[in-house]
Amino acid sequence: MRWRSSMKYTVLLVSNEEKKAVWDAYRQGKPFRVPVLIATNPRIILLDPKLNTKGYTFERYFQDPYVMLEVQLQHTLYRASVLHRYTDDPTGPPEVWRVGVDRQNIYEAAFFGAPIVYRPGQVPDTKPILDDSNKERIFDVDIENPLERGFFREALEMCLRMKELAKGMEFQGRPVEVLNYTPSGTDGPLTVAANLRGQGIFLDLLADPDYAMRLMAFITQAAINRVYALRRYWQDETIPVGLADDSVQLISTKTYREMVMPHHRRFYDTFLPNKPRSIHLCGDATRHFRTMRDELNVRSFDTGFPVDFAWLRRELGPDVEILGGPPVSLLLHGTPEAVYERTKEILLSGIKEGGRFILREGNNLPPMTPEDNLAAMYKACLDYGWY
Repeated sequence: MRWRSSMKYTVLLVSNEEKKAVWDAYRQGKPFRVPVLIATNPRIILLDPKLNTKGYTFERYFQDPYVMLEVQLQHTLYRASVLHRYTDDPTGPPEVWRVGVDRQNIYEAAFFGAPIVYRPGQVPDTKPILDDSNKERIFDVDIENPLERGFFREALEMCLRMKELAKGMEFQGRPVEVLNYTPSGTDGPLTVAANLRGQGIFLDLLADPDYAMRLMAFITQAAINRVYALRRYWQDETIPVGLADDSVQLISTKTYREMVMPHHRRFYDTFLPNKPRSIHLCGDATRHFRTMRDELNVRSFDTGFPVDFAWLRRELGPDVEILGGPPVSLLLHGTPEAVYERTKEILLSGIKEGGRFILREGNNLPPMTPEDNLAAMYKACLDYGWY
């Protein structure tokens, strides 16, 4: 171990052997310390003027395979050379730099025809396209052949162009590999419906529940079809799936159980029959977690904020995996002292009971987050994350 003392909170630089031991023990069900991770994506490069020295925009990044390759390599290097200090990621460069096509969180709505919007200083978004006068037109979209044309065809072509660019390429003296484009997760039927319909979908849940159910079923079937199509395209039956649905924070558990959960169940049962499931849910959605545990066999919850970790551990019991930590707003705008104290509170809340907790930012690191705050979060875990 070596000490790094240039930060407000002195950070213990943990060796790769120790980091590996932390993760191995956790996965074997015998943790001795809470593992720490930080989730990021290339927005931390593109939206930080100090790192984005060429002034690339998200629009150019989305459209130019060379720019996407360059930015992703910079992002991966930043993780390996800077962020490793504050997580249990390995220290040092990887043997191979692995990058891939990035479409942020707009790919499902864009597939259905929602126009992409590029706002200064923001990640790409989409505009709703369904109002009361045209809301049935969505069912004309061809979801049986999702890779044949339009958004996903263009993304696959981008992937192939990036693969060509990376042939024989070295970065920092190591080879570059472009991963297959596999958008096999879904942001969830209610969330995608909100992307397409705006607030109207929540009125539909009450005033036109038949339409709401048909729309969410259609979105779910599109996601299922896309996974099967990707597995055929890449000839890889092991491509994993994932489910999120942040918009469930806006509805009651009764409404969730009756109107949204059937679509979650269908997605899970298609790909994970009789297996433990996981879900990502940002926002104030923890009131639904027990229902998801009991009725969908969800055994891993990736949280955002706000979260009462003491209550959540009591609610779910010691056997359910929970990922979470200080909210990203605190990491971005707070002081190191506040981050340290909040992380300490979380770790001493009882969340460690059962050994099924992973500390992370809640959720996805914002651009320009001060390193002092990341150091404070990691230092708190090194002080209070032991079993």
